[in-house]
Amino acid sequence: LGVVMAISTGHVGDVITPLSATVDFIALLIRIVQVVWGPALSIGPFLALLALWSVGRKQHAAPNWALPANVRNSEGEPITPSIVVKALRDLGVPALRNAIKEMGDAGASMLGPIRIAGCGVEVDVTLPSGVSTDEVQNRRKKLAENLTRHEHEVFITIPQAARTVRLWIADSGALDEPIGPSPLVTDETLTADYAKGRAPWGQDLRGDAALLSLYQRMLLVTGLSNQGKTAALRALALWLAFDRTAEFRIADLKGVGDWDMFDGLATVLIQGPTDEHVIEATEMVEDGVEEMNRRLQAPPGTVFPPLILLVDEAQVAFMCPARDEQKRFYGGSKATSRYFTACRKIHNQGRAVNVLLWQGTQDPTDQNLPKLVREGAHTRASLALGTESQARMALGDKAVDGGAAPHLLRQGLDQGTLVVASSGIDIPAGQASITVRTHYISTDDAKEIANRAKALRDGVTTLHAIDRAEERDPLADIAAVLGTASRVLTADVLKRLSALSEDAYGTWTPGDLKRVLEDAGAEPYKSDGRMVVGRDRVSRALANRDTDGSASTG
Repeated sequence: LGVVMAISTGHVGDVITPLSATVDFIALLIRIVQVVWGPALSIGPFLALLALWSVGRKQHAAPNWALPANVRNSEGEPITPSIVVKALRDLGVPALRNAIKEMGDAGASMLGPIRIAGCGVEVDVTLPSGVSTDEVQNRRKKLAENLTRHEHEVFITIPQAARTVRLWIADSGALDEPIGPSPLVTDETLTADYAKGRAPWGQDLRGDAALLSLYQRMLLVTGLSNQGKTAALRALALWLAFDRTAEFRIADLKGVGDWDMFDGLATVLIQGPTDEHVIEATEMVEDGVEEMNRRLQAPPGTVFPPLILLVDEAQVAFMCPARDEQKRFYGGSKATSRYFTACRKIHNQGRAVNVLLWQGTQDPTDQNLPKLVREGAHTRASLALGTESQARMALGDKAVDGGAAPHLLRQGLDQGTLVVASSGIDIPAGQASITVRTHYISTDDAKEIANRAKALRDGVTTLHAIDRAEERDPLADIAAVLGTASRVLTADVLKRLSALSEDAYGTWTPGDLKRVLEDAGAEPYKSDGRMVVGRDRVSRALANRDTDGSASTG
């Protein structure tokens, strides 16, 4: 090009003109880079962010490579009508799949509104003709996977409407998060009312408070070992302890101290796993039967305070091989089995006079939880179980056929989660059960709660064994049951004496009590219009009487 320019112009110097121009251009580029390089390094990141914003504005989502891993693989994606219909279509039910294909709206008409329900959503699905609710219920795991959820995050129940299933679908991972503490822990002003109140047990899956009425209801809580049975049962007893009229007689047949805090609250507290402890627990329940019979023979209209006979680890009692002097088994499920017979008597008539049996048991079978006993409970609750047959034992066929599935709870991961069948808790219309995530109350918290309940009561003397054959000293026993209270109502003294020894004092009347106290110079007196027994009077009578003059009764 330079040679051509030189020939054209006749100037030899034009031969290097193109080369000179190229050098000048390169020099100019170098100067430009030197000028803009610094500012470019500073504003470069802002330009990159502007580019990403532009992508998001047009696509309404970040590019796939910029999304979190669980979003890239669709895990936990929001539940939409199309996702629910697709999950049902791919469930493996030919009649359902074909019906959805033939619907003009691609299956949308099957769905009710998708409602936010606690830590998930809820939707009712009306199934097409030819598809049964069982066919959907029996495919819970596949349905959950189709919805990009784990099996424990999808619950299928049967509402009141015909040919309808109700799906509750958790937000991904929400059920692995703990719920808040119990109101018993956070609210020191909390009170209880046996007849009208409801115990704060936990939350249902919708996040609403799960409140349970205990009024005239026998209770059964079961599940596999170490799933939270004792904690769930204890939480109810701790709440009811704030009703000063409630009396507890407790037998813990595990005996590791889970119920220690009721020493000073319960009139009887038996703790231990041996046959001797089972014998004492049996006699405790039999004493409850005697108290029930006494109340049933009272004048019509008499109102009785609640008496709670609580047996934790009741399977130990049912499986006990020990026999009494008449060769009757303490355990077992025959008509001659003493524990079984006492439970049946309480179940048959106890609620009418507020004598109630609460039992906690684990790993239920027909041997360690007989059919007549489990069906005598008005409130039945189950933690995680191993099989559907165990679920039916725990909750009954109706509840399981209606969608209750404690056998699908995860052992170890769903601790404290109960499936409850009871008229004492709010259950959505048409359902036979409800799932409750209970508040966990630690042993230390339980001790503090129990101490608050004790402060509401006069001193309660707790018996740790049931003595039968020894001779009694009535005045000394009266002093013992008065505890630390300065005075106690005569009716309460009679009740405590009966708990101390049913044989000696079970038939005592107010007249018997008055006779013994008057003979000792410690007669009852009125306080605020009601007859009471004074601790100081009884203590002085004990101090002044002749040692040889002690009255005894066998």
